[in-house]
Amino acid sequence: MQLYVQSVGLMGPGLNGWVSTQPILTGSAPYRFGDTPRVVPSILPATERRRSSDAVRLAIAAAEEALRGSEITGNETATVFASSDGDGYITHQICEALTTREKEISPTSFHNSVYNAPAGYWSIAIGSRLGSTSLCAFDGSFVAGLLEAAAQTCVDHRPVMLIASDLPFPFPLYALRPIEHAFSVAILMTPDAGRGALMQWQIQIGAREPATSDPAGLPAGLYRNPAARCLPLLRTLACRSTETVVLDYLDNNSVTVSCQPVVPS
Repeated sequence: MQLYVQSVGLMGPGLNGWVSTQPILTGSAPYRFGDTPRVVPSILPATERRRSSDAVRLAIAAAEEALRGSEITGNETATVFASSDGDGYITHQICEALTTREKEISPTSFHNSVYNAPAGYWSIAIGSRLGSTSLCAFDGSFVAGLLEAAAQTCVDHRPVMLIASDLPFPFPLYALRPIEHAFSVAILMTPDAGRGALMQWQIQIGAREPATSDPAGLPAGLYRNPAARCLPLLRTLACRSTETVVLDYLDNNSVTVSCQPVVPS
């Protein structure tokens, strides 16, 4: 599958957006640790800002940045949302409520517990009527989302944005799923280069190969966030380098991404 990357958005620990993260990934600026920003995306209407959870806001923040970095509008872009765990804090709240005598669950918590809640908030924010896919594949969720978004881009011949995000669980669920840092990424893809493409990707799935190493110097706990499996690809995008990136996938498979920078015309 061949496609073009138009823009990127991200949020992570000490990584406050794609623009400021690029020099960190290229090694031209030092990394300084900081908590993942708790942002309230401006694209969300007031009612949705009040009702949305941190997980929704984190995903939407990355998508909003990617959209701002492109000439493509949101209502012409289909979306694929990928997360290995959904909203862990909301899951924790509901589990706690179910241990009480009343077993009363907050309607807002129940609303936000739905796995495709970020997709719903995004569609409301931009007024989109295009399709949106929400998927989960445990630690392979980013790569599964990448394959799905690439397939839609090539088959439907339209822009597709992949948004992958995962956040830590509170205790005691953290003991079962020890993700330390919240992270989200959005990658806007198109079937043609257009005027602003950053890079051409050719994607294929095959038998397991050694995976490309992660960028050095970031928090060790970040590498364990399934959404952060995109980091080798992001480093290649930041460096504008010609490279083949291999990502681990499920069932002893790997996904290979051949990266070729697009020279501005």
